[in-house]
Amino acid sequence: MTGDTRAVVLGTLLPGFEGTTLPAWVERMLREGLAGVCLFGENIVDDAQLRALTAAITAANPLALIAIDEEGGDVTRLYYDRGSPFPGNAILGRIDEEETTRRVAVAVGRELRRAGINLDFAPDVDVNSNPLNPVIGIRSFGADPVLVARHAAAWTQGLQSTGVAASIKHFPGHGDTAEDSHLALPSIAADTDELRRRELLPFRDAIRAGALTVMTSHILVRSIDPSSPATFSSPILQGILREELGFTGVVVSDALDMAGASGDIGIPAAAVRALAAGCDLLCIGTKNTEAQLEEIAELVAAEVDPARLDDAASRVRSLAAGLATEPVRAADAELPGSDRIAEAFAISPEADSALEGPGWVVLRVDAEPNVAIGEVPWGPFRAWARSGSPAPVVSVSEVDSGEAAARIPPEASVLVIGRDNQRRPAVRSLIDALSNRHERVVAIDMGWPGDDPVYAGVATYGASDAVGEALVAMLNARGVRA
Repeated sequence: MTGDTRAVVLGTLLPGFEGTTLPAWVERMLREGLAGVCLFGENIVDDAQLRALTAAITAANPLALIAIDEEGGDVTRLYYDRGSPFPGNAILGRIDEEETTRRVAVAVGRELRRAGINLDFAPDVDVNSNPLNPVIGIRSFGADPVLVARHAAAWTQGLQSTGVAASIKHFPGHGDTAEDSHLALPSIAADTDELRRRELLPFRDAIRAGALTVMTSHILVRSIDPSSPATFSSPILQGILREELGFTGVVVSDALDMAGASGDIGIPAAAVRALAAGCDLLCIGTKNTEAQLEEIAELVAAEVDPARLDDAASRVRSLAAGLATEPVRAADAELPGSDRIAEAFAISPEADSALEGPGWVVLRVDAEPNVAIGEVPWGPFRAWARSGSPAPVVSVSEVDSGEAAARIPPEASVLVIGRDNQRRPAVRSLIDALSNRHERVVAIDMGWPGDDPVYAGVATYGASDAVGEALVAMLNARGVRA
């Protein structure tokens, strides 16, 4: 391909990479016109290292988009080593104060700008209509489309007021799925009327609030396009997003290394299909390589209409040119404290009466996190380590929890702390067995609870460090201790 064609093609690609310094091949491609990069937790060591990395990226391409998944709750990259200091979307939806949501987004945005990042793949505006959804859950503001729409607009406006572009996701809505698109190709069965009433409402309001980018989902919406996931669907991206909702900004694909996109066809072919359908900027994934990017670029140049490529690359350049570049000070927005966060918890009457006094053992159940969250410290355990645990903590994995539970003295009261307890058969069995052996058993669910309070006597709707602090404060106030 010619140099001009290569620059246009590279101007639609957003890879990840391994390491904490800028690889030479990424620097070279940035100078050749690469749209930018996406950073992950494994690329970040500390503030100084991150600022040096983003400075190197910008030096190679002053118009580079530097993207990250920083949702302000359980999904965090800036705080991957310690958990986020912000409450996530589900907590904000339960507090239900749009100004509080806006302030949290401002704080997130200022932290990103201070680090040199200008594109945030947030907020998640999916309506979590399936409580057993394995990948959305507490990333959503809630199950009510009107509530989600209000907070989607507030978060978008707050973030973008700091000069960081928002990316509302996962279009046209991932909340009613039973599978994780990182691992499979989910589908939703909603008809077009239900889709408009539920899934599309938050996207409509966030677009009206000025969202600069929209991220697609790798899901089948059978009522609109029964053959192609949304990322590859012109009826969804052109017909609904562009024409019906009037979106004129940059359409970003979700990561193309996910099984829902490239599991059967490979990433280069997925890139071609995504661009042809209407995506402008392709999030390639994590740990991408030079050879992989070259293969993608060659196939895109050969198979995508040049006019479509020019249109996509032009949108991306306009976005980058319009973003603020001046440094900003660290976040100083007033955020909800532990008491306000704890007020958003749901506590069953049985747990409310049982949670007091001494004699407790804490059983921490480390269930497999979803891919979007990754291996981030979660729950109250860091907060307890800072202040002294009120009770012994026994850590077990989901698969071998029964053996450890059997060693807890029968006279002890047991706090079982997990995430998405009801969705996990082994955790349900564990809680049932403990309830048969112990007089007081309270299950704390730091994910999205199901409908049975036995498995979520306390539902915190999140497991970020901020939520963990609030949980510790609540338990300490009740005198819960060994």
